[in-house]
Amino acid sequence: MEQQSPPAFCSTTVTSTTPLLPQNHPWWRRHFHMNNSLSSELSGAVGDLGTFIPIVLTLTLVSHLDLSTTLIFTALYNITTGLLFHIPMPVQPMKSIAAVAVSETPHLTTSQIATAGASTAAVLFFLGATGLMSTLYRLLPLPVVRGIQLSQGLSFAFSAIKYIRYNQDFVASKATTPRAWLGLDGLVVALSSLLFLVIFTGSGDHYDRNGSDDDQPRRRNSKRLRILGSIPAALIVFLLGLVLCFIRDPSIFGDIKFGPSKIGFLSITWNDWKVGFLKGAVPQIPLSVLNSVIAVCKLSGDLFPDRELSAAKVSVSVGVMNLVGCWFGAMPVCHGAGGLAGQYRFGARSGWSVVYLGIGKLIIGLVFGNSFVRILNQFPIGILGVLLLFAGIELAMASRDMNSKEESFVMLVCAAVSLTGSSAALGFVCGILLFLLLKLRKMEYSGSAPGFSKFKFESTVDAETSSIP
Repeated sequence: MEQQSPPAFCSTTVTSTTPLLPQNHPWWRRHFHMNNSLSSELSGAVGDLGTFIPIVLTLTLVSHLDLSTTLIFTALYNITTGLLFHIPMPVQPMKSIAAVAVSETPHLTTSQIATAGASTAAVLFFLGATGLMSTLYRLLPLPVVRGIQLSQGLSFAFSAIKYIRYNQDFVASKATTPRAWLGLDGLVVALSSLLFLVIFTGSGDHYDRNGSDDDQPRRRNSKRLRILGSIPAALIVFLLGLVLCFIRDPSIFGDIKFGPSKIGFLSITWNDWKVGFLKGAVPQIPLSVLNSVIAVCKLSGDLFPDRELSAAKVSVSVGVMNLVGCWFGAMPVCHGAGGLAGQYRFGARSGWSVVYLGIGKLIIGLVFGNSFVRILNQFPIGILGVLLLFAGIELAMASRDMNSKEESFVMLVCAAVSLTGSSAALGFVCGILLFLLLKLRKMEYSGSAPGFSKFKFESTVDAETSSIP
């Protein structure tokens, strides 16, 4: 029977499926609209400061990093990456370079830190520009990537617990005495902040917005969760920490000097390049490839399936940021999966969250300059530990999609080696070898004539271990 065209009144049904922001709309409306609330984006913006502040403070005190320059450049990075990637893309310190800079005797100079960052950036820029990073991203087994994410998340969580339980000497990079219960940086303040965040953010799950009319208890619960979720809990905790800075040391008011420091090119020698590359870049490059590119791209696909990042673009982004900023003495930075997890955990859902963070850094860098280090030096470390704890747990939970025993086995071994050896590169190598050995074990030998043989993969896999819910 010949099909008849639908009557004219059906046209409204067809047009109702048209997207709110179709492709013929201006680019700025398609890419820069924000469906999330402003309070959630602002709260998510501070989600990675539990990592950012301790490292920046340590490098400023130990290696005489120019805080004003770092704040200005990282602010520009935040604003640019937020507008380009359309997700809460973090800008975090290169952790391995920072660790080497403060642990070496003598400490690395600002020029040596800069060359370490520039060397790492050059490698990542090359891998991204040539497409090699995209190839690596496609070939890496998912259990190995999950193992790296799990190890990084647990490492953050372990550090966070130390921040909460013990006083910290960032200059010596070690915990000192147990934290007192009372005081402006005591356990009571840290635990109260922890409980506050749990009450207002829960486990990070989305609440149900679609409760039916027949399910009144569920609708009431969703309304209550919406009210709780509308409060920028992480931002409130961070602002509380800033207030406590001035209460702990009122002399800060007299030490504040307004205006940024003078930005200029660093004086770099050949010896700076040699020390920076061998001591700083060599251990940093594997970590940047795995955590700053591979893991962050995979996590972006998990959190934002419609906005999964390109490994090549992220790698080039890390390269460009440092090939520009390091020459002026800015801290070497990268994109980190932990920062993305932390910002998402506290409500960030678009690039606007890091744009707001960048604007805040830019104002601080231009107005307070290097004197802002006096404020950071009094920031309650227990509160930083609480923020870092949530970020670490959120990153570690990305590994919960390992559905078979074999995948979990590879992931856990990779994570265990990474944590024990304090090296993501070592864990990565062990994970890859273990993955290949398990695949080799599942190959069976077959041959029909002398001198001729072949291997083939088993065509059947245990249904129980390969089932995906």
